[in-house]
Amino acid sequence: MAFDDRGKVWMNGALVAWKEATVHVAAHALHYGTGIFEGIRAYKTRNGSAIYRLPEHMRRLFDSCRVYRMEPPWSVDEITAAVIATVQANGYPSCYIRPLVYRGVEQLGLDPRPCPLEATIIVWEWSAMFGAEGLEQGIDVGVSSWTRLAPNTLPAMAKASANYANSALIKMQASLDGYGEAIALDESGLVSEGSGQNLFLVRDEVIYTPAISSSILQGITRDSVIVMARDLGYEVRETPIPREFLYLADEAFFCGTAVEVTPVRSIDRIAVGSGRRGPVTAALQERFFGIITGDVPDTHGWLTPVPAAVSR
Repeated sequence: MAFDDRGKVWMNGALVAWKEATVHVAAHALHYGTGIFEGIRAYKTRNGSAIYRLPEHMRRLFDSCRVYRMEPPWSVDEITAAVIATVQANGYPSCYIRPLVYRGVEQLGLDPRPCPLEATIIVWEWSAMFGAEGLEQGIDVGVSSWTRLAPNTLPAMAKASANYANSALIKMQASLDGYGEAIALDESGLVSEGSGQNLFLVRDEVIYTPAISSSILQGITRDSVIVMARDLGYEVRETPIPREFLYLADEAFFCGTAVEVTPVRSIDRIAVGSGRRGPVTAALQERFFGIITGDVPDTHGWLTPVPAAVSR
């Protein structure tokens, strides 16, 4: 992943040059993590560039703001239009999109409400998180010693900057232990999610995923996987999952905007199933990538076209 400093950034209502998109060192969000963000992708399809599940991402952005008592001075429609305009202005056929609403400069007390709300949208080119090999062969993961957020501490359903300090600890430990990713448990010892991905397990062709009560983010791609799986005739169960089930699954895979649909080939150095991508995971990958490229009909209306994208 590399940023192109020749690009454009949407900031507080206007497109500005990348190098001019700055934040003051006294911004409340910098000191206390009072920011809300989304991770979105635009894909190159047969019919031009399109943004994947943009309305759902915008709804979650504003839902997260509501939890943190943040009322953006821009409407959902205005931020939605700004996302499209930013992708269009940068001209990437495919890109990752990061809208961020955050508390700016007024005071540095713990009550953030006096601080004004600001917003920015950046985009950059980013291909498969674990590369083509990861999508086909899968990745090795370990169960983290860091647990996910306990109920009534930080709101796991809000995609807040502060929450990702926990994710960073989980990710760093995984990397230092030689894993591509980690699986975190919740405070009860039940399976939660990865550092920034939702998790699915398959046993006897039934698909399992942790319930929202296990401190997970309600992922947009997670919802897509559930819908696609049911379209393909699979049973999906959202349920509490004990740790030992990880070692008994026939298949496992992560999903998320960044990771897309990535198989897990081992957990704690125990092979998942045959130790390679399984047929259910492969079927879901085929459907997912077929939709985002336009090879499979977008029957659920998940793609928002980017009109007149400029070629770079």
